[in-house]
Amino acid sequence: MTFYIVAGEVSGDVHAANLMKALRGADHAVRFRGVGGDHMIFQVLDCFLHIRRMNCMGLAEVLRNLFSIRNMLRDVKKDIVKCKPDAIILVDYPGFNLQLSHYAKKHGIPCIYYISPKLWAWRSSRANIIRRNVDLMLCILPFEQDFYKHFGYKALYVGNPVPDAIEQHVYDEAVTGSLQKDTRPVVALLPGSRKQEITQCLPVMLDVVARFPQYRFVIAALDHTLSSINDMNHSGVEVLCNKTYELLSCSSAALVTSGTATLETALFNVPQVCCYKTSALTYQVAKRVIRVPYISLVNLIANSPVIKELIQDDFEVSRLSEELQQLTERGPYRETMLKAYGELKQGLGGAGASVRAADHILAFMTDRRIK
Repeated sequence: MTFYIVAGEVSGDVHAANLMKALRGADHAVRFRGVGGDHMIFQVLDCFLHIRRMNCMGLAEVLRNLFSIRNMLRDVKKDIVKCKPDAIILVDYPGFNLQLSHYAKKHGIPCIYYISPKLWAWRSSRANIIRRNVDLMLCILPFEQDFYKHFGYKALYVGNPVPDAIEQHVYDEAVTGSLQKDTRPVVALLPGSRKQEITQCLPVMLDVVARFPQYRFVIAALDHTLSSINDMNHSGVEVLCNKTYELLSCSSAALVTSGTATLETALFNVPQVCCYKTSALTYQVAKRVIRVPYISLVNLIANSPVIKELIQDDFEVSRLSEELQQLTERGPYRETMLKAYGELKQGLGGAGASVRAADHILAFMTDRRIK
């Protein structure tokens, strides 16, 4: 059985890889081809297109890269037809994958979606695209099932895959040992996984460093973000590449760009500030269409302001410094956040999302063969 699997960003690469591992554990004959990154390639993905070529976000950035995105979409469609998969598995990344869902439907290819796009945040009418084109939707946020019910569509909640990623991670003890040797508490800087995020967010984070000489600040980088980080003046601030979980396991606080990293930070019990800034054009458009009260996964899942969100004009050095000061003090602000983290973990239900998703996928494929 061959699956054509498509993930377009770093977090999707990690979660898709764990899903692939679970599918291969249940059926050793399963094969994968598609779009992904190094984690998926490690799980024996026959990679047609690497995600490093798809690393753009924001309205202005997408518009600048529209021609290349269209070309990549065209090439992937051609490769799907050539591959003749038994089914296609789409992982988040809606701008690209919703078009592929239509293409799969048109060509009679069963379509499975793992990690629903955040349609509940904006343009919820796109759920009708899911209803028409997607045969099996596997959600990772507990409120997403009810969202799809409003559109007459049955989605399945399998749990969140972030606990799986944390549980299955093999820690570099040399790195954790080095972080723990320093007597200064560690503050993690997680500036994001895209160049645009780093350009907008990291300079403000770095401007805070001089105000806290008693702390050791460390930047979390990835292979494809390292050059963007090194283009900036981060003198006196260390950079760790591909060691985010090691860094979080040793941190006392964190400044985190909005995204999956906020949930990862919470699951490591690290008090944090959620940071976000984008281009003026993207922000003006987004604030008119986004329909949710929070941007961080932590607050969205908890449906309450567990962590502080500093967005756009609020994301500046003095505000960020005030929040970090509160996070590093042993007091009710920090303790309340940690207590909410505990409740969040219980709500997510622990590890096992990847295996549950794999079980649903294989059952779905079996049912189709029987029919």
